[in-house]
Amino acid sequence: MDNKKPNITALIVAAGQGERFGGSLPKQYLPLLGRPVFMWSVEAFRNHPAISDVRVVIHPDHAGLSGIENPVIGGATRQESVLKGLEAIAPSNPDYVLIHDAARPGITPELINGIIEALKTKEAAIPGLPVADTLRRSVDGTTKTESRDNLFAIQTPQGFKFKTIYDLHQKHKGQSFTDDAALCEAAGIPVTIVSGDKGNFKLTVPEDFAFMEQTLAFRCGDVRTGQGYDVHRLVTPANDLHKLKLCGITVPHDKSLEGHSDADVALHALTDALLATICDGDIGVHFSPKDARWKNADSAKFLKHAGELIAAQGGLITHVDVTIICEAPKIGPHRDKMRESIAGILSLPVSRVSVKATTTEGLGFTGRGEGIAAEAVATVRLPFTKTQGATKDDIRKWGT
Repeated sequence: MDNKKPNITALIVAAGQGERFGGSLPKQYLPLLGRPVFMWSVEAFRNHPAISDVRVVIHPDHAGLSGIENPVIGGATRQESVLKGLEAIAPSNPDYVLIHDAARPGITPELINGIIEALKTKEAAIPGLPVADTLRRSVDGTTKTESRDNLFAIQTPQGFKFKTIYDLHQKHKGQSFTDDAALCEAAGIPVTIVSGDKGNFKLTVPEDFAFMEQTLAFRCGDVRTGQGYDVHRLVTPANDLHKLKLCGITVPHDKSLEGHSDADVALHALTDALLATICDGDIGVHFSPKDARWKNADSAKFLKHAGELIAAQGGLITHVDVTIICEAPKIGPHRDKMRESIAGILSLPVSRVSVKATTTEGLGFTGRGEGIAAEAVATVRLPFTKTQGATKDDIRKWGT
């Protein structure tokens, strides 16, 4: 028996203009709990151990919005965009391809597993939910109840043997089908329906965002709190290039902070707080002060890395709080820019970032102006999974 791991590519279609949704940005780029809508799907596939590669198809006008490396430029219709995506991944010759709409950020590992398992024996597999509502057909002002038997509401990702769907898209180029599975039906290829997920609904109208936020937040029920603390000495700057940096911005002052990197004491404390929520050491473990690569480095890199580690575990940063302890400089005039800076690094709404300051009334090293200290607290929500060390028995115990 061949136990070779199949080569599976996820193709995320994010090339829509979102005219029905309205607003200045296409819905796939709108922020959803701290990250763009389409990135929820990207991260779900990237973090799945069976997925070999993830490619995103975007509209040609959206290259500056996606931030994705090496995106595939889509076409005028969804079907054309999918074909361009399939053409882009053809050189790697994957065994299976999972085609997913970016407007469905509620995809789960279990849903991906179901599609992949079905593809081991089938040409095509799609997720679906049995229709539960009563259906009536209206004709000329009269209605007729329709049977719900064997009716399903279909979702994505839709999975296919790569060669099968690639050949079909090339054959039907320029034609219009409702989804990718419809091409298989037209060719007489059976399509298997696997269990869908109610939380994997499509964002169609603005009201859907509130429901999706609740869905995603509910899945991340493991609330963690991390604390960080850091101190750096204040010194006379060696040159005009060595400025005082706090929370990622330059603050006018006659002294600067001493350190291997840019010595941003506030970002260092916050980085440690975030790492604490996933029990992943401290800033020195990830960015050693003995490593020449981090000499004079921008501390925003450290904070961004901590945020990415949390995202890789399916986590959400829900709130961060930084307290800067110093006699000078005054923090108040710069607080708003500091909050905006942290929010930008972590892709958070500014409303979830707190920055404040206090003094020690002239006492201690901060009171004497010898250094600046910072404390930080971060709140993160993680999914209950074995990778976070929580078993079903643990969850049962905690729930009683």
